[in-house]
Amino acid sequence: MAESEFQQGNNDDGKTRENFKKSTEELLEKMENLTVWATQIVYDCTAIRTNPALTTTMQHLEDAFLRCKEHMEKKRQEVLMESRGEGQKKE
Repeated sequence: MAESEFQQGNNDDGKTRENFKKSTEELLEKMENLTVWATQIVYDCTAIRTNPALTTTMQHLEDAFLRCKEHMEKKRQEVLMESRGEGQKKE
């Protein structure tokens, strides 16, 4: 009986170690992601301070992206409407 309790204790310790290892790996991954994010922010701030025109360029790119995204959404809606219309004609 003492032997089974000893084995169960070892099993619990193994699970605890595995949980600890998993939690540590998750925290390390989160820290790595935050480090990359922070590095990117610092890089962006440095680039903007050394080249003020970059802010204007980035705003222009963002505006172009949003216009493109809006246009693509309109096209997607048109294609969906056309495909629904063709589906109804065949039925």
